[in-house]
Amino acid sequence: MGTPEFAVTILKGLLDKKLNVVGVITAPDRPAGRGRKLNQSAVKKFALEHNLKVLQPTNLKNEEFIDELQSLNANLQIVVAFRMLPRVVWKMPKYGTFNLHASLLPQYRGAAPINWAIINGESKTGVTTFFIDDKIDTGEIILQSETTIEPNETLGELHDKLMIQGSKLVNKTVDLILHDTISTYKQPDKEEKSAPKIHTETCKVNWNDSLDNIYNKIRGLNPFPGAWTTLVNGKDEIITKIYDVQKLEISHFHNIGDIITSKKEIKVAVNEGYLIIDSLKLSGKRKMDAKSLLNGYSIEPNAKML
Repeated sequence: MGTPEFAVTILKGLLDKKLNVVGVITAPDRPAGRGRKLNQSAVKKFALEHNLKVLQPTNLKNEEFIDELQSLNANLQIVVAFRMLPRVVWKMPKYGTFNLHASLLPQYRGAAPINWAIINGESKTGVTTFFIDDKIDTGEIILQSETTIEPNETLGELHDKLMIQGSKLVNKTVDLILHDTISTYKQPDKEEKSAPKIHTETCKVNWNDSLDNIYNKIRGLNPFPGAWTTLVNGKDEIITKIYDVQKLEISHFHNIGDIITSKKEIKVAVNEGYLIIDSLKLSGKRKMDAKSLLNGYSIEPNAKML
């Protein structure tokens, strides 16, 4: 059971292991783009390429879906980046239903654990497999695998690293279940940090924040959905997404948000120094590196980021 690209790698790992995947449950096709053409999830595309049976319920409690799921006779269900399951679904298989979560539970329960680990400046994270229960990400832990978050690592880079690590952990978990050598332990009741869904307002850059916090937020949202700000350039106010950045810790006398440019560099004055912008996207334009933007776009001397 899964939807995004992250879940595809786990499904591929199960097939490579020669396990009998009797069905794939994923999100319904959704309209996307200007033409509102129906778009299949990454998991559905992969499943169809490998001739796997696909179910796409809109309501997980629907009797017709429950009957169809039951008819698959699965003895184990594996969930990766899907939805909260009703009890009737997760209790169905003989060996239960386990979830892969991209954090070291109980830390960062919720929809966006990879984003928030970087945004909060963590130096480590990992992946966890656990048996699903009635609440979100609270079930008994089976296995965990830890990894380092590099100081300049982006969301995209950490996502791909955890995706590979997660596939290995899922296969190890399946082995324990197959050989009846599994043992679990309860999560502590209280978590310290959560990972709520990322909203548009979450992604807005606060230029009055510390240099480290701004830097972490931008890389924790790169490449998707992208941190954004408003570029005030003369009379123009342009919504701008910022992607690759560097930190420069140095004293200065500029106002917060002031933009300083050279022929190939864009930097923004913040507390404790400057944020150097290596790649960005102005509204209505393509994403480009700073040098390419400066070649074709004039940033005025009094320009600011708000």
